[in-house]
Amino acid sequence: MTDKKFDEVWVPKFYGATTIGERGQMVIPVEARKDFQLTPSAKLLVFGSPGGLMVVKAEHITGFLARASEMLRALELAAEEPLQ
Repeated sequence: MTDKKFDEVWVPKFYGATTIGERGQMVIPVEARKDFQLTPSAKLLVFGSPGGLMVVKAEHITGFLARASEMLRALELAAEEPLQ
């Protein structure tokens, strides 16, 4: 899976259906595991909203937060500069 630019349209891909087992486990379809390089040791974060669940690789969230922090710091520095 490749990252898209902000101005590109991303269309979600349907990988199939899954069932929650008696122990609360869910099987992620093999094609999704391949596309996202999900190995048995992959860390996933699960978010919930009234509309459903979202599963995200932990490494993508930490990378996103690091980039967002850098952008916020740049904005703070820009806001401190006097207007010309």
